[in-house]
Amino acid sequence: MALKIAVLKETAEFEGRVATTPETIKKYIAKGFSVSVVSGAGLHASYIDSEFEAAGATLAPDNDKAAKDADIILCVQSPAELPRMKKGALLVGMLSPYNNPQKISSFAQADVTAISMELVPRITRAQAMDVLSSQSNLAGYKAVLDAASLYTRAFPMMMTAAGTIAPARVFVMGAGVAGLQAIATAKRLGAIVSATDVRPAAKEQVQSLGASFVMVESEEMKQAETAGGYAKEMSDDFKQKQAALVAETLVKQDIVITTALIPGRPAPVLVTESMVRSMKPGSIIVDLAVEQGGNCALSRPGEIVEINGVKIIGYLNVPSRVATDASSLYARNLLNLLGILVNKDGELSLDMEDDIVKASVLTKDGQIVHPNFQ
Repeated sequence: MALKIAVLKETAEFEGRVATTPETIKKYIAKGFSVSVVSGAGLHASYIDSEFEAAGATLAPDNDKAAKDADIILCVQSPAELPRMKKGALLVGMLSPYNNPQKISSFAQADVTAISMELVPRITRAQAMDVLSSQSNLAGYKAVLDAASLYTRAFPMMMTAAGTIAPARVFVMGAGVAGLQAIATAKRLGAIVSATDVRPAAKEQVQSLGASFVMVESEEMKQAETAGGYAKEMSDDFKQKQAALVAETLVKQDIVITTALIPGRPAPVLVTESMVRSMKPGSIIVDLAVEQGGNCALSRPGEIVEINGVKIIGYLNVPSRVATDASSLYARNLLNLLGILVNKDGELSLDMEDDIVKASVLTKDGQIVHPNFQ
């Protein structure tokens, strides 16, 4: 019997994405799956029910009905209330285990095999499943546009008969996927761009995009990256030196975009209150880490704060602000992951020795199996 996939309607506030698209539904059906999508699940991402039906999916009235006899349940964020799922069903989504440890227990109690997409390791074989990269890429792009929408001047240099307009100066803090896309987008808009990151490998990447690199040179920088490609937390001495350099740099900037995150930890504060107050009126700060506590000391989740004429943007769930493309990329990430979870006979087969599976499975057989959450 064909495995049944259920796609849930998202319940989280500010969530406009959906876990499948007509494109991926067609591919699931070609592989022998049946697909059920909750009616209205794709509306905020501009995917309407008739498109899902045309691709071969059936519609369900609500999450409970969709999930009750499904073998695989796909979501973007963990649902506020778990739908009724059969024992042993596979739940796959961005389950935010570090922020929702109580949810992990509920998955185990429901005897659901839960896979958290954020935990997929950053290895070559898993690149096509890397949701942090696919979603952060769009967040970095949107952050620049959000800044531009509130900035009261132009980004590029403009030479007119009435005089010359100077280009905007953009400073990107954190040169991971979001930061690099922010750099590229700001450059395309004509800004003068600089960036900083604690990882030495980022210097070449930043410069390759035409931005200048701002960093305290030290021996500690050489060990500033984990094996998984994430930034490590630095020593207090390094932080003080870096803060002094950043403070000196911020005074000259028009727009600052902060993107620094440490998995499982609060976001590091990179922009202090005194730094904000040193910036020119009309400057913009976009804090992409606001949901993890924020890189800016004065940012507030879901708000735009103004301090002495400096606007601090703390929008929540920025990838969802580009919901159509974010859904498309996320749906492909899920499709690629399921490709290693289903064997050639069309049966669920989780190899717990596989690096990707082992790193991302939270619960199985009624137990919490991930070592980080036991």
